[in-house]
Amino acid sequence: MPESVDVDPFSSPRTMLGAELRVARKRAGLSQDKLGEPLFVSGSFIGQLEAGTRRMTVELGRELDRVLGTDDFFTRNCQAVTKFKYPDHFTEAAEAEGLAKAIREYAPLLIPGLLQKEAYARAVFRAYQPTATESAIDELVEARLVRAALLAEPTTPLLWCVLDEAVLRRVIGSRTVMAESLHHLAALIRSHRIILQVLPFSAGAHAALGGPLKLMSFEDAPPLAYVTALGTSQLLDDPATVSHHTLTYDLLTASALSPRESLALIESVAEDYAHDEHV
Repeated sequence: MPESVDVDPFSSPRTMLGAELRVARKRAGLSQDKLGEPLFVSGSFIGQLEAGTRRMTVELGRELDRVLGTDDFFTRNCQAVTKFKYPDHFTEAAEAEGLAKAIREYAPLLIPGLLQKEAYARAVFRAYQPTATESAIDELVEARLVRAALLAEPTTPLLWCVLDEAVLRRVIGSRTVMAESLHHLAALIRSHRIILQVLPFSAGAHAALGGPLKLMSFEDAPPLAYVTALGTSQLLDDPATVSHHTLTYDLLTASALSPRESLALIESVAEDYAHDEHV
C-alpha cells in the first residue's frame, strides 16, 4: 500500500481509514464477505468500517494488515485514533456522531453533551470525578466542547432531542449555570438549529424508562442505536434492535410536549432560575 499520512484524531479518522480499507480490499480482489471470513466478521461489518460508521480497533487493524498485506498501515493509524480524549466506552459513538446526517436523542437526566455549555459540562464532570485534578477536568470539558462544534454547521447534522422534565428541574452547578444552559437551548431552538421536545412529568410511564437513547442515521450506511448505563455503553447495528429503539423514540415524541410548548416551558424555567439569582 502507498504511504499515507497518519490519522489526525480530530479530522474524521474513521472516514479516512474506511476509504483506505476499501482501496486495499479491492486491490486484493476480495468482496466484503470474503474479507470478513478470515476475520470472523460479516461482510456488512466490513461495509460499515469502509463507510466509517464503525470503529476499527487496533486488534482488527493488525488482522487487516495481515490479511491484506498492508504492512502496519492499519495498526499504526488505529493507534493514532486512540488519542481521542473520550472514555473508551464512548469513543466509537463519538466518532459516529461526527459522521451522522441526523441524530435523535432522549436524555432523561442531563442536557445532552452536544448542547452543554462549559460551566454545565464542568459541573457534570466534577460530579463524576470528585477527586480528579483540574487539568484532567479541563481536558474532558475541552473534548466535550469540541464535540459541540458539530452544531456550527447550519443544518447538518439534524439534531432532534427529547428531554425529560427532570433535565430542566435538576440543578447542575448552580441556578446561574442552569439559567445560562436553558437560555442556550432556547436560542438554538429559536434559531431553528435544533428540534427539542420536553417529556413532562405528567406523561407518567413511557417507553424509555430504561435509560438514555441515541439514534444516528448516515448518508451511505445503516443507522445505529447507542444506549448507555453507568460506566458502560453499546453501539448497536442489528436492524431489528435499531428498529425497536426507533419505535421507542417515536413513542417518546408522541408523549412529549410540542416543540412550541417545550420552548415556552424551557424559557419559563430559565427565567425562574435567572430571577432566583437576584433574590
